[in-house]
Amino acid sequence: MSEIKPEGPSSQARGGRQPSAQMAAAVPEWRPSSTLAALQQVIDVAQELPERVAHRAGLSVSELHSLRALSERAMGPVELARHLHVTSAASSGVVDRLVARGHAQRQPHPVDGRRTEVVITDSGRREVIGQLRPMFEGLAAVDNELSEGEREVVQRYLTGVLAAMRRLL
Repeated sequence: MSEIKPEGPSSQARGGRQPSAQMAAAVPEWRPSSTLAALQQVIDVAQELPERVAHRAGLSVSELHSLRALSERAMGPVELARHLHVTSAASSGVVDRLVARGHAQRQPHPVDGRRTEVVITDSGRREVIGQLRPMFEGLAAVDNELSEGEREVVQRYLTGVLAAMRRLL
């Protein structure tokens, strides 16, 4: 495996911060390691990714997150607002813009005709897939290189990371 090195504008823009040194002073169990450094870089890139991808697609971050959620399943405008952590009025504006671009449509709810639901269109699905495909292809390639034993170790590590992070939610 190759060594993880800081790269791109994220690490430079943040002044090459070293959370390991800061954490070691505050948390005695914290030991700087290559895995923690790589994890910090993953977190940094994950925070930056939606804004960059949305900008490239000519979308707002909320529109991108909406398309991603709608690609999983249709949902009502209020449910979409909860998913985005915005007001229903803000969600309605997002839906209006997606509908205007042809990426989503409103339709009657299949069970309760008084309600509407928002569904992604083929255009919206193509937009999401087109923007995210290179990342998913790269992730699949990395995952396919793992042996079953390596996959178990990575799974155990990532499950522990998620549990640690979810303590803050």
